[in-house]
Order: sequence, then C-alpha cells, then structure tokens
Amino acid sequence: MSDQIVLKGISARGHHGVLDFEKRDGQVFVVDVTMDVDLAPAGSSDDLADTVNYAEVAADVVALVEGEPLELIEALAARIADRVLARPLVEAVEVTVHKPEAPVGVPFTDVQVVVSRERCTPVVVALGSNVGDSVDTLQDAAVALHGLLDVTAVSRLVETDPVGGPEQPAYLNAVVTGTTHLAPSSLLAGLHDIEREHGRTREVRWGPRTLDLDLVQYGDPVFDTDVVMDSATLTLPHPRAHERAFVLVPWLQADPEAVLRVDGQVRRVGDVVAGLDTSGVRPGPDVDLLEGPW
Repeated sequence: MSDQIVLKGISARGHHGVLDFEKRDGQVFVVDVTMDVDLAPAGSSDDLADTVNYAEVAADVVALVEGEPLELIEALAARIADRVLARPLVEAVEVTVHKPEAPVGVPFTDVQVVVSRERCTPVVVALGSNVGDSVDTLQDAAVALHGLLDVTAVSRLVETDPVGGPEQPAYLNAVVTGTTHLAPSSLLAGLHDIEREHGRTREVRWGPRTLDLDLVQYGDPVFDTDVVMDSATLTLPHPRAHERAFVLVPWLQADPEAVLRVDGQVRRVGDVVAGLDTSGVRPGPDVDLLEGPW
C-alpha cells in the first residue's frame, strides 16, 4: 500500500457553473487532494527532491479554481487530478471538489464531486543475462514484470557481445514495453527486487550477471511527457541507451515506432539504430518470453 500526502480545505474563488450568475459573480470552492506517493526515499534522505512539494500542488489547485470557468465541477476535479498526476512521484490521486454555495434549491450543507485517477505511463525496460540458464531467467523476469507493468510487447531474444567490463560470455537480451501506475523510483525499486531474487549482485561494473533490468525510458517523448532526471539513484532516459545496439535492436522489434530522447532531441529508434554498428547483435534462441502462466 502506498504512502499518502493529504491536502484538505484548499479554498479559492472561481466562476464555475452552468448558470449565468455563477459565471458572473463567482463563489468559493474547496478542494481536498490525496496523493499516493512512495515516501520511503524522502524518509531516508530528508530531501525535498524525493517527495512532492505540497505547497506547489496547492498553488496549482488555486490556479485551476481561479482560472478558466467551467460548466461542471466534475471537469474541474478532473483537471486538478490530471495536473497532480503530471508530477512524477505521484502514483494515484483522489480529488474532492466541494461547492458549498451551489444553487441546489433546497437546504443542504455541501455538494462534493470525487474523482480518482491512477498513473498510466508508458515505459521501456531492457533485460539481459549471461550467467546461468539465461533463457529461464529472462522468462521468469518477464513473468515478474507483470507485477509492475501492464505489458504491451516483448521482443524476441537477441544474443549480444558484451560491451565494456571484464572478459565474459555473450548476453541474451530483450526489451519489454508496457504501462505502469508506479512512479519512477518505485518502479526502479521493483526492478531491483526482481534482480535480487535472481541472485544479482553489483560488485563489478559491467561485469557478468544473472539478470540485469534497466529502466530505459519513462513516459512518451512524442507528447513531451517523458521524465528527464539525473539523481544519485536514477537517470532518465537511460544515459547510454542510444549507444547500445543490444537495447535498441530488440526495442525496435517490440515497437517499430519507438522514439527516444537523445541529447534533448526526440529521435526514432530506427534512425538511431541505422547509425550504430549492430554486428555484435545476433538472433538469440527461438523462445517467446510471453509464453508464461499469465
């Protein structure tokens, strides 16, 4: 169950309503916002960057209440929810808009509209293994990813030469695309949990591994909703993905229309692949990672 940040009683004057006098005279609206947020990073770091700045959320709510007049408070609540969900750390939100001065025509104390929204963000995860039974490991990982993502596509396996690090066996790689309700930090933590369950350790950089799960992209660059960040624990998009044929080739198999942000520019993955040396990437075992118990 996620942690929560709750803002109650945000009050502002707006001009929302169906009747002419509501648009002309305005009235007070009161808004409550409950955000599902993984607060474990902030609890450890005591750093504002690891949580949601609720003062900024409150300011956004007031701006929307005082902004463009709408006919329905249902529409106002939906716009507030969308604005809150645009914050990368918010996984789900419940917004309640109170209209205590609504022209109901009978005695009443309050009118409330409540909307709930859950994040649904497209993501790209790269999988790799070169220790143990890599086919079984990658199939198990693909199954486990269904606990974090609504999987939309899984590439075929490719066999790739290792890049960097010590001398080691060839890898099997694949890419999974899907959508998630998890914030980037929560999704990354889930990926690390799956790695640990398969014996992954991080002792040698670019060394051999039983399982490697990389969060390549979070959001959609086409609509400028992709998260761009560089923290001590996560960089998005993956800083070397555009250089790695072992990521881009299977990604292109999973999504022929895929795009990636490279140095601030949105580029088609197919165009990036065309400029890379792909000689180290070969078809892998003819195994469908989607063949699982789900």
